[in-house]
Amino acid sequence: MGCTIIGCGKKLPKLDVANDELSKLVDTSDEWISTRTGIRSRRVCVNETNVDLAECAARQALGWEEDGWAARRIAPEKIDLVIFSTVTPDALLPTGAAAIRRRLGLVNAAALDMNAACTGFIYGLTIAESMMAAAAPGAPGAAGRNPIRHALVIGSERLSRIIDWNDRNTCVLFGDGAGAAVVEWDETKPGILSWFIRNDDDVDNALTCMNAFDTPQPFTEAGIDPAALELPDPSFASIHDEYEQTERIAAGAPHQVLHMHGQKVFKFATKAMPDAVEEVLRRAGLGIDDVKLIVPHQANERIIRYAAKRMKLPLERFQMSIAHRGNSSSACIPMTLCDAYEEGRIQPGDNVVLVGFGGGFTSGAVLFQA
Repeated sequence: MGCTIIGCGKKLPKLDVANDELSKLVDTSDEWISTRTGIRSRRVCVNETNVDLAECAARQALGWEEDGWAARRIAPEKIDLVIFSTVTPDALLPTGAAAIRRRLGLVNAAALDMNAACTGFIYGLTIAESMMAAAAPGAPGAAGRNPIRHALVIGSERLSRIIDWNDRNTCVLFGDGAGAAVVEWDETKPGILSWFIRNDDDVDNALTCMNAFDTPQPFTEAGIDPAALELPDPSFASIHDEYEQTERIAAGAPHQVLHMHGQKVFKFATKAMPDAVEEVLRRAGLGIDDVKLIVPHQANERIIRYAAKRMKLPLERFQMSIAHRGNSSSACIPMTLCDAYEEGRIQPGDNVVLVGFGGGFTSGAVLFQA
């Protein structure tokens, strides 16, 4: 018995920004970007919100719309859990998951947001599978837990809102989008065969994005002081020091933007991705030849090529979508998974690996049988 994927959906913003258009903002070109990343264009939100994108992807995964892929339509009251992965929520409260629950009428669903950066969809699937298994009939203590038969797992991002569009090292890489999957607990199918999640310390602060809480605070260590309302939050100094942002922000750089040391991230990713694939296969007692398709996080085509070479696999064994989307963090894997289903690259009985890596540093993989 297992947690099976029965629907996938994806949604991209309307605005398509080609590489050459970014030359209006920074010193770059289509040739410079495409040869280094494999990216030709990316989608950027103008009027769309994070939850707008997520809602469209979810409707497809639930089988409510013709786009996407769904084994069958799932009624809203059948969804017991919503997990919403994002680093760019529209609001802190209500959560994105709660907004989706309300918009779609998922009246029986518990709903939560989570952030594991670009590996968020992988983490979300492992949470859903674990909660389903813990409450499955016959599981120890199942009688004391909410039964979860169907879960909606979403990865949705508006990374364009935390990008410094004057920084050519980052602004060329990222885009917006949303992907979603519906998973079902089915006693007759194996579903998810194994999963692996991991964190490594980002000791070099290779991927950071500061928060921009800016509400004045009338407090000092001595107590309430109305004059403190005119002063900056003193805790920011230690936060900026810990994440090595003091000099950048003092020099006038934007506060809440993504900052990345590309080579350090590349070094981490090219090791983390093959390691996660190897470990998830080891846990299932399978080898790489037992896998039909690998669906990786779409951060940089060179990372995927490097990992494929290390695993001695042709690039054709990997589902690719980066060329016209860029890196959309936790939305990458579910959108790319949806592509694979729509293109007929995943058939019943196929073993598929989803693998991700991201800030934190997070990494992980899920092996499932379609």
